[in-house]
Amino acid sequence: MEWDFAFFVNSLLLGIGLAMDAFSLSIASGLNEVHMKKSRMCLIAGTYGFFQFAMPMIGWFCVHTIVQLFNKFNILIPWIALVLLCCIGIKMIIESTDKNDENTESKKLTFLLLLFQGVATSIDALSVGFTTADYGFLMAFISSIIICIVTFAICITGLFIGKKAGTYLKSKASIAGGLILIAIGIEIFVKGLCG
Repeated sequence: MEWDFAFFVNSLLLGIGLAMDAFSLSIASGLNEVHMKKSRMCLIAGTYGFFQFAMPMIGWFCVHTIVQLFNKFNILIPWIALVLLCCIGIKMIIESTDKNDENTESKKLTFLLLLFQGVATSIDALSVGFTTADYGFLMAFISSIIICIVTFAICITGLFIGKKAGTYLKSKASIAGGLILIAIGIEIFVKGLCG
């Protein structure tokens, strides 16, 4: 594989494709936390970006070292994403219906839940390691960096969209966010079974 324009375009397109689930989660987070500070937005987008960077590199490493083990694990990816995202989504919906009417501020996304979401939305990116198997280490690393940057930018945009919409939706924001998480989990699951 060569360092040409196609390499950078492919990495950019991979980043856009992989970031769509994290984009949806970013909108849900923005809906849920309309007064989110910019530093927190960077933490959330950075977490999603990190996992979108790490998973293709882990996949690339697996292709070059432990392919048979990774192939067996690949079957579990849709199930893991479905369980993680549905549990988080259902929890958000239940918490939104348990709130007192005077409590208008939604519950913040904890760091542990953010990590679960980061893993759940990027776990399918492990398979990107197979598509970049013919890259050398440096090319795979640069490709993953591009994916990370694209994901970060897309997630920041999603957070701003969610915050803006959340100010208008208020009490329905947590329910909408929870439904988005469940829908993403189902979509990853169906895509994994059909693909």
